[in-house]
Amino acid sequence: IVCACLSLGAPALLASYLQEQNKAIAKRAFEEILSQGHFELAEQLYAKDFVNHGLRLNATLEQDQAALKGWHQAFPDVVITTEKLIAEGDLVTVYWIARGTNTGKGNGLPATGKKVELAGITIWRVVDGKIKEEWSAFDQLSMLQQLGLIKGNEGINENKDKIHAPN
Repeated sequence: IVCACLSLGAPALLASYLQEQNKAIAKRAFEEILSQGHFELAEQLYAKDFVNHGLRLNATLEQDQAALKGWHQAFPDVVITTEKLIAEGDLVTVYWIARGTNTGKGNGLPATGKKVELAGITIWRVVDGKIKEEWSAFDQLSMLQQLGLIKGNEGINENKDKIHAPN
């Protein structure tokens, strides 16, 4: 009876262990590559056939890392913190906050000298200890507003009396 109970719990323990291992990989990727810019670690943490699934097009690992380097050029002091890590199966979801000063040019952004804070969510599929797929979204509108590259919140104050919260 004891062996039967232990064997029934083994798959759950293994799944829990793999989920914790996948969260550790995600946290390391965010801290060491995305935040600190240690791009040479990408081959350790990402699968060679990695795909970042974009809304309109997909990116290879090389393209994804080039875009990340562009963000580091635009925001040399960027710090990206993982606020929440959630794992289920082979997926890890990361809610993150990025903070930095736009003192350089990169990814089409001019240097504005302005500080930015934005939030995003990344979902990674981890297979055999490597990040194989990604789906991400972040608040690009807020970033462009904070940089002064587009105007935002027009009409909010003028119309606040016309906006009613549901009862």
